[in-house]
Order: sequence, then C-alpha cells, then structure tokens
Amino acid sequence: MPAAAVATESPVRPPLPVLGGDVRVPLVTGGEVTYAALDYAASAPALRRVWDDVAAYAPYYGSVHRGAGYLSQLSTDLFENSRATVARFLGCREDDQVVFTRSTTDSLNLLATVLPAGCRVFVFETEHHAALLPWGEGRLTCLPAPRTPAEAVATLERALADREPHGPALVCVTGASNVTGELWPVRELAAAAHAHGARIVLDAAQLAPHHPVDIRGLDVDWVALSGHKLYAPFGAGVLAGRPDWLREAEPYLAGGGASRRVTRLPDGRLETEWHTTTARHEAGSPNVIGAYAIASACRALTEAGFEGLVARERHLVARVREGLAEVPGVRVLSLFGPDAPRVGVLSFVVEGWNSSHLAAALSAEYGIGVRDGLFCAHPLVRTLLGAGQQEAGECGAPDEGRAHSAVRVSFGAGTPDEHVERFVRAVRELVAHGARWLYRTEGGRCVPAQRAA
Repeated sequence: MPAAAVATESPVRPPLPVLGGDVRVPLVTGGEVTYAALDYAASAPALRRVWDDVAAYAPYYGSVHRGAGYLSQLSTDLFENSRATVARFLGCREDDQVVFTRSTTDSLNLLATVLPAGCRVFVFETEHHAALLPWGEGRLTCLPAPRTPAEAVATLERALADREPHGPALVCVTGASNVTGELWPVRELAAAAHAHGARIVLDAAQLAPHHPVDIRGLDVDWVALSGHKLYAPFGAGVLAGRPDWLREAEPYLAGGGASRRVTRLPDGRLETEWHTTTARHEAGSPNVIGAYAIASACRALTEAGFEGLVARERHLVARVREGLAEVPGVRVLSLFGPDAPRVGVLSFVVEGWNSSHLAAALSAEYGIGVRDGLFCAHPLVRTLLGAGQQEAGECGAPDEGRAHSAVRVSFGAGTPDEHVERFVRAVRELVAHGARWLYRTEGGRCVPAQRAA
C-alpha cells in the first residue's frame, strides 16, 4: 500500500505501556527531555505487563524440575506452562518442540549443531550475522541479494535444484529484514524448499514483535526468536519446530538436565543416556524468568490484538517515510522498492552527513535513540550502499562519495506518535541547519565535544 494512502489512517489503538516511557535524559544544549527510544530493532523496551508478571513471580522463585518443595513445583509448572504458551503463540504443530535458549543467535547455533551429515545450508547475503555465521563455510551457500520477492524464490529454487550432492539441505531466511524492515516471502520460500527436499528455519527475531507468526500456516520447519526484541527482558530465546533432528543429535550442552541416566562402567568409562525431549538441549538450571517473560509477552501481544498493532505501526511507518521524503539528500535503503510491506524498521543515509555524527546529534541534542553502522548485516548494508569496504571518516566530516554506513530508526507497539514526530523534525532541522554542538571521534564513535561556534 502506498505511503500516502496509509498516512490518512488514524492509529487503531494507543501504544502499549512499556518500561522507560517516562525516563528523562539531559541534552547538551541544556535541560531535559523524555527519551525517545527508536532502536526497537536492537532491543525493544519491556512491556509493563511483562515486568509486572515477572515481579509477581519473583518471591516464589525456586529450583526447576525434580525438586520436591512447593516453590520448586510451582517454578517447574511455570516453566513448562511458558513452553506451552509459546507453542500456542507460534502455532506449533502437535509434535513440535519448544526449546528455550539465550537468544536467536543461540537458537540458530543450536540448530547448526544438529544438522545431519552432509547437510547443505542456503542463506541470502541479506541475513543478519546470527543467520549467516553459525553454519560453517564448508556447507554454506550464500546467495546474492534479490531485488524482488519473486526473485528471492526463483534464486532459491535454482540453487536447491543445482546442489551437489542432492542430499539434506536447510534454508535459513529472515521474516523481516533488520536493516530495511521489509517482509520476506516466507510461505513461498518454504514451499520452494520443501519442493526440493530441503527444510527451512525462519529467523523471526524482527517479525514476531510486529506480526503474528504461524509455523503451521507458513509451513516452516523451525522458528527462532529472541525475548529482548519481543518486549521481554534480556536473556532468553526460543527455537521451536520439528523434533527429529534435535532428538537424534548430541546435546547442545552436556550436563545435568540433559542426561536421563549416567553409569560408570567397570573399565572406568561413563555411559550416558540422554533425554529425547526438549531437556536434551537445555542442560543446566534453566532461565525460568526469561522463559516466563517471553510467555508473558506472547500473551500480552495476543490479547492486544495484532490487527490493531499492525495498523498502528503502518501509520507510524508512513509518517517516518513521508517526513524523510521531505528532507533533501535523504535516501531510504530498500531491496524490494519503496512500497514493499515492512515492519517498523527503516535505514537511511543523508548526503553530506557521517551517519555516526547524525545519530550522535539526534541523541545529544534531541534525546532520540537510534542506531548507526552496518547493523550486524554487513554484506546487505554494503550491497545497498555500494560501499565496498570503506571505513568511516572523522566525526563531523561529510562522507566523501558513497556512504560507508547508515542510520536506522525502529519502533513498535510501545512507540508514541510524539517520538516519531520529534525524530522527523530533528532530522529536518539537523540537515537544514547543522548540529548545534561540536563532536569528536572517540573509540570509533562520535561523541559530543563542545558547542558549535
């Protein structure tokens, strides 16, 4: 839908209450302002509902699994009920397993350890490093960035059809780009993978906080996500999906909880029987609070209703796009074109501006938190910028020729309209009049130095 059409819609619902919504931060120009957190793609603020749920449980904290005491039994039930809640949220099939991990990165590294012998892995260069790096170069095929969703499907089909030998294969694809925010054709890619005898894992780190994720409906084999992007506190993630490769592989970590029975043999060796359930890859005392926080976020988003959340986010995306389009020299990065559906993530460059300088000025002079750089997706950003391997220049100095990095603004269910309006106004003022403060390079980043003359 064109941005102009979306912009006429009014928000369907107010933002969800999040922690930090009333935090005040100092400005280098004097005074304070309410912090505008517009870096949701890195870590979204925790929902107030999630924090309250965790706080209510905290006094009942106890050991998990096999404990005889009341608090242990309560914590065990809480942990396993959280697993069931996540399974419902993701539309898991009856025999799917939900394994709690530390993050999306941890989930995909776990999956990399359970691949069958000879398995080839196919990813696009557009992926986050968490999806690019775990597989090992010997079995990885990195596909070029497509310029349309249809091209993505056709490229994958050709690569899978031409693979040698024609053995097991895994496709790893994002649901929404952490750089452009654009939605990927997951259902079509899954169909292409399965038609060629491959399996597919969906990196839903950027998709799940913004859109419903249905494993059955998308027909993907696994989904990986992170709690800290799903409005839950840091420290927990999920790998959910088919159990067979997980059940047949060696445990991700060896230790208590993963083992069903350990016996010392007469010759001094140990014989270990491992669990075949989710416990096989959850050795050690689990992060109960992290799992419960993710489950709480799943409930909160479901009860709020994704239809309203999506409609409101489209309104915010349209406002940012319209505002940036009015600023001379701004280029918004995109693979699939300006009208491609996207979540609340946009990256852009401004002619004559060092991206780190712009991000520093937004923070120091306006109290706005964004991100600059290559966003742990170096191949994609360099492809979009045409920047090769250029390094950043000195802070405050304009980029010569092509940009070497970008600024990313990202938002979601907890973002007030005022934060987006302040961001648009700030970019317009900085580009038109320049920064009011001087900045220096420190540790490779721009930081405030002194007031401009």
